[in-house]
Amino acid sequence: MPVANSARRFALLPAVCAGLLLAGCAEPRSAPAPRGAPAADRAAPAASGAPATPASGPTGARSPVARVARIPGLGPAFQARIPATTRQAFVVTGEARNSSIATAVLYERDPVAGWRAVKGPWPAHNALRGWTPDHRAGDLRTPIGVYRLGDAGGRLPDPGTRLPYDQSEEFNMPGTGFLGEPLEGSFDHVLAIDYNRVPGTTPLNKTRPQGTAKGGGVWIHVDHGGPTRACVSLSEERLRELLVALDPAKDPVIVMGDVGALAR
Repeated sequence: MPVANSARRFALLPAVCAGLLLAGCAEPRSAPAPRGAPAADRAAPAASGAPATPASGPTGARSPVARVARIPGLGPAFQARIPATTRQAFVVTGEARNSSIATAVLYERDPVAGWRAVKGPWPAHNALRGWTPDHRAGDLRTPIGVYRLGDAGGRLPDPGTRLPYDQSEEFNMPGTGFLGEPLEGSFDHVLAIDYNRVPGTTPLNKTRPQGTAKGGGVWIHVDHGGPTRACVSLSEERLRELLVALDPAKDPVIVMGDVGALAR
């Protein structure tokens, strides 16, 4: 259930981002209590290209029902990983397994018409060395998979998202990136990807349920003009647009990977 963002302030956490190059977007020393029970990772098959079962009308006649379209570029394996409850999917498609260049599109699912693009395509960056199905801390690759999106934050005020939003000066990233570009402002707005984190908490939460070796702190954040260490980045304008568009009632997820992986 959505909660007013003005009532979702977190206690300030110790400064943790200085000196990092987006490896884990946040590493506080303590973990605040969850804002609610973590969402269950329901991986029920989503709609495929098969026809839906026709519904019976009041006279008993079978009424035609439109086919439920798959998301373009997703193969049956990835389509099936989208939870049945999900009606928003942010799809980030990398150019190649070892590329740091990607394209992002927000899709919404209509119960009759199926999936349709509502935002994008937008240019995006991912990790320096591309993608991996088995992400490890420091491998400079972005994890491939389907992950829920439920918690946001940033150094700047809430742009109007319906997600819980933690505004804090702890969202700070000094230094330079892999191409010598300044990183300042990269965390003005962030959206936590539920990879190896506790859902329902600030993106700054350090807890890593799968252990620290699997990495963590994987976010969508403001693009700084170059590759990240594990995160996905969008221009500030597009990220703000995404934050406003996402609706927790639609159980949003991110579907991300290189073009070849997603097609399986």
